[in-house]
Amino acid sequence: MSQDSWKYVDSGGAPNAAGFLPKLPIPYQGTDDRLAIAEMAEAFGVTHRTLHFYEEKGLLHAARMGPMRVYGEAQMRRMAVINACREIDMPIAAIQELLVALDGAGSQKEADRLFEATLRARRRELAAQQSILRRQMQRIAELLEEGAAGDADPQNGNIHLSPLETECLGFMAEGHPAAHIARLMDMDLTAALTLEAGLIRKFGAHNRFQAVAKAVLAGMIASE
Repeated sequence: MSQDSWKYVDSGGAPNAAGFLPKLPIPYQGTDDRLAIAEMAEAFGVTHRTLHFYEEKGLLHAARMGPMRVYGEAQMRRMAVINACREIDMPIAAIQELLVALDGAGSQKEADRLFEATLRARRRELAAQQSILRRQMQRIAELLEEGAAGDADPQNGNIHLSPLETECLGFMAEGHPAAHIARLMDMDLTAALTLEAGLIRKFGAHNRFQAVAKAVLAGMIASE
């Protein structure tokens, strides 16, 4: 697409310019430098209402050709960034902050750096959420099993372990400390300690070594 082959005025009264944005693929193979709203929606797999919403939030700016809304190369590129962010469930407020920062980028290198930093921050957020979900799932498993806790007898192997607990118990039997188990199971230390404490409680033990010993006696893990 050529930005110099045509000019139009956006809804804010300023010439449309692509500026510096992350180099993301644009899902449009046509030759027209401008897309009507229906074409824009189809290209990016969204609804007209979604595009209107993005405009209301200041993420996109449609130009006008008579009564028709049209989007140029700059807005297609912005939409590619918005779509990428929404695919990782980034909040609208965070996307707004990113685009404001990108609008102020003075070079392609700076734009790429800003986008990479945003992605890394989102990855940290998702990792924290994953750890919380694991703890919540573990707690649900514990609550569901509390009713049968009185019948638990590690000597007879009458203890049910979730796949997560079984994996953790195996690492405990190998002598890995909680910090190392956390890395092996891709969770934070708090989650690993919570999982270990739950296992100790299930086996009626006082510490991890007792829990492992009872698991060995119950035939739940092989002794060396």
